[in-house]
Amino acid sequence: MPIFEYVCGECNHRFELLIQGSAEAACPQCKTSKVDKQFSAFGVGGTTSWPSSVSPGECGSCGDPRGPGACSMN
Repeated sequence: MPIFEYVCGECNHRFELLIQGSAEAACPQCKTSKVDKQFSAFGVGGTTSWPSSVSPGECGSCGDPRGPGACSMN
């Protein structure tokens, strides 16, 4: 079941909801169903040990187990 992010069209409350089946989203603050689904960018847990000299997209930073230069992004 996906978690969606919403902004209420009535009170501007931002919230996340776990949507089950064909259930409709409603604002937990004012209870209206006038909500707008937001673009969700998911996060992946990171560490502070990630080298600052390597930015995402550089060769070898995608994590391909075959090593640097092996991924299909090249």
